[in-house]
Amino acid sequence: MQRRRFIAASAATVVLALGIDQTPVRGRLSMSDIDRVHERIGRLDAHFFEIGGGPLAETATAYVGRLRDAQDSCTYGGRVEKALHGAISSLYASAGWAAHDGGEPARAALLHTASLQSALLAADPSATARAWSNLALQARMEGRHREAVQITKAALESRRARQDPRIAALLHARLAIGQARTADRSGAARSLLAAEKAYDRVDAAGPAPTWLGFLSPAELSGLAAITYEALGQYDRAEAATTQALRLLPPSMRRSHAYYSVQLAELQLTQRDRAQAAATVQALDASSLDSRRIAGRLAAVQRTLTT
Repeated sequence: MQRRRFIAASAATVVLALGIDQTPVRGRLSMSDIDRVHERIGRLDAHFFEIGGGPLAETATAYVGRLRDAQDSCTYGGRVEKALHGAISSLYASAGWAAHDGGEPARAALLHTASLQSALLAADPSATARAWSNLALQARMEGRHREAVQITKAALESRRARQDPRIAALLHARLAIGQARTADRSGAARSLLAAEKAYDRVDAAGPAPTWLGFLSPAELSGLAAITYEALGQYDRAEAATTQALRLLPPSMRRSHAYYSVQLAELQLTQRDRAQAAATVQALDASSLDSRRIAGRLAAVQRTLTT
């Protein structure tokens, strides 16, 4: 009960801080209103990158509810209607990630499916590619690796993935993980190379959408490390994780904690307990709100004390 009250209070705080309650639910909506919605979604995503999921699943779904009210009660044209569906898709995707980070995989799966539905209604290729990517990740997290590979390959065949090198880089990097976990070693190597080549084209692609703000050379190194680990190449995985940590900006505190725990896990796998202990000791996770990271960190600490 105390935790539920804490989450509710935190969600209310985030709602007020982002101005979510200011989105109109009466009158006529314009694209300027939609621009403000996306600006708030961007700040919501930035909050996740900084501290983790925490109350953000509740916050994002509450915002979905407000946008649904706007859909039902406001007047608007066809362009705004599609943009509303696109915003709702983004919120469902953010909520899905937050639920996943909070250790709620079943809820995350439902939210990612809802994100895809809204993306299709929006006829938004970027939102659709994002939703398919998240569903592929969900399948991988649930151990359905062949399905994850199939979904990711289908997403890579979309027009948006061909046009946007950031999306292509992310999908290829995630495909490599799935291929590694289905014993397709040559496929995994090809996909990692394809991810690098796609990312080399990013500078010419213009500014990144906010949901792809986490994608960087650091993230690609971290994803490559997960691939190497799945292939049993633990020394390469450790080196790639170390590189990811070196390249991460200070603002990406959640990613820094995630890859620090990954590094400690790899060091334990290679029986380097002293180095793993040093990695954990250097990690400050006190300000994070991520059950997923906290659970993995606790497992490492238990191993170190046995």
